Amino acid sequence: MRLLGAVALAASTTACASSGVAPRPFPMPSAPAVVEHPAAPPERPPAPVPSAAPLAERIVRAALDLQGAPYRNGGSDPDGFDCSGFTQYVFAQVGLRLPRDTREQFDAGDPVDPDEVQPGDLIFYRTTSRHVSHVGIALGNGRFVHAPSARGVVRIESMALPYWTRRFAGIRRMAD
Repeated sequence: MRLLGAVALAASTTACASSGVAPRPFPMPSAPAVVEHPAAPPERPPAPVPSAAPLAERIVRAALDLQGAPYRNGGSDPDGFDCSGFTQYVFAQVGLRLPRDTREQFDAGDPVDPDEVQPGDLIFYRTTSRHVSHVGIALGNGRFVHAPSARGVVRIESMALPYWTRRFAGIRRMAD
């Protein structure tokens, strides 16, 4: 019974599928000016964003439609996401393929100078080691949307929060 409890605790505190470790301390929704109106988890997968809109707009719209979806270690659908499952799912909604792993997503993209970040770019962080271990999607105005660790939901946060600025690893653009 104790082993089962330990396994459940370990599973509930992991961060991204690629890292297996929960970042500490991880910003929680109660922090001021962090969460922007999280929605209830979607009851069904959102419809793909119409292809007439510019690609970056479609990526952002697809990501924002998932606000409030729960975190689930190894999750890659609206029933629950981890960070790289979230980005992979969002990009698939607009017809783009991403690798599943955070490090592979980082390696797949083209580097972007932080002063040139655009909506739809992937923002990477080192939350658990010296390697990238967390990813989100840039929204513009210094904000990003991501699937944070256990007990979290897909939400918007400020890239300027000290937690994120200390852990910033880079920006990648997956499509022009």
